[in-house]
Amino acid sequence: MITRSANRITGGHQRGPARPGSDMGSMTSRYDSLFVHVVAKGIVPLVQIFAFYVITHGHYSPGGGFQGGVMLAASIILLRISIGEDSYQRFPREAGLAIAGFGSLAFALLGFASVLFGGNFLEYAMAVPGMEPDTLRYWGIFFAEVFIGFLVWGALVAIYDAMNTGGVE
Repeated sequence: MITRSANRITGGHQRGPARPGSDMGSMTSRYDSLFVHVVAKGIVPLVQIFAFYVITHGHYSPGGGFQGGVMLAASIILLRISIGEDSYQRFPREAGLAIAGFGSLAFALLGFASVLFGGNFLEYAMAVPGMEPDTLRYWGIFFAEVFIGFLVWGALVAIYDAMNTGGVE
């Protein structure tokens, strides 16, 4: 009965293997539906544009790095689920860790820049001597949001890939 209900909901399409001999239960198996492929490929760029908007406007409006990073990760995971193994050509498995590493390193460097000039961690007004504190605070928060967005984006994609493959290579 559950199978018949699922077939009615999905229009008879079931998640099937991407290639002959692949694991039927794998999260990277291709979803056999033209509709899902077209919608996923069409919606992903829109989600990513909005995610970058949320990240770059997070320093003075609701949203920010975490929310934008989650949206970027969700767009990549949508591609992973809808088109299967082909998504790894666009965004390789190693890219998630690299992006998360860049985000965390850049955020740490941003925070310690003010420590070098006698301030506290992430005290943006002390980051560059001779500049206006308001301007430094504005750009400091902006870059912090961007780096947090990259960190969250990369980390969530790396977590998904690790769960899917049994570990990070």
